[in-house]
Amino acid sequence: MSLHPETKAEYVQHHLKHLTLDLHNMSINPHAGFWAVNLDTLIVSLVLGFGFLWLLWRVAKKATPGVPSRGQAFCELLLEFIDDQVHEIFHLRSKFIGSLALTIFVWVFLMNFMDLLPVDLFPLILGHAGVPYLRMVPTADVNMTFGLSVGVFVLMFGYMFVGKGFKGIAKEFVTTPFAVSNPIAKVIVAPLNLVLKTVEECVKPVSLSLRLYGNLYAGELIFILIALLPWWAQWPFGGAWAIFHILIITIQAFIFMMLSVVYLSMAYHEH
Repeated sequence: MSLHPETKAEYVQHHLKHLTLDLHNMSINPHAGFWAVNLDTLIVSLVLGFGFLWLLWRVAKKATPGVPSRGQAFCELLLEFIDDQVHEIFHLRSKFIGSLALTIFVWVFLMNFMDLLPVDLFPLILGHAGVPYLRMVPTADVNMTFGLSVGVFVLMFGYMFVGKGFKGIAKEFVTTPFAVSNPIAKVIVAPLNLVLKTVEECVKPVSLSLRLYGNLYAGELIFILIALLPWWAQWPFGGAWAIFHILIITIQAFIFMMLSVVYLSMAYHEH
């Protein structure tokens, strides 16, 4: 695919293709099947993840009890905000949950923020180095958002086992959502409860991932469509959408974080 597609349809299709490594023959193939890795999603997400961890480590290392620097003040404000939100939902004092929530919010926000970069900037720069395809928004890749939600899903069952034990988990799966007191009725509704509870738990990571993916994919697509306009029309429309999109990327990061904490709290605590 040329860096300068001839038609608008080719332009849109080009920007929606990932730099995909086909693991069968170790070649770049955007149409590869299951055994493939989207290198652009993987690299950008790792760079952002390790980058913000290094930055927070540097701020923590230079932190002082006196008058804080701007970076320290911002990090403390962010930490206190996340900590307050977590304690309102997850009543058990847990350093892990607070750290997890902070990591999720900052990481997802940074990945979402890549959607505000000009759509042609990095593809054009790296295109001269021989990179045929490049998408800079990891959360516009359903593989990334689903991977994050699967991580939360695994933690859910870990906290469910720690908080309720195997017996408590089994009891919850056969007694909810329909809780009855009659022994015979309990036996009758137990299979239905098991099916509904299983579906309920499995839907959580799916909805968590698709909500984030859908919003960021749509935002990325709108920026691509705006880039097709004449240059004098791109600035007003692109600027207006970017200002509105700042709100979207922040809210989606916050929602992903909050729902993750809510799911972990529901898994740990007795209903």
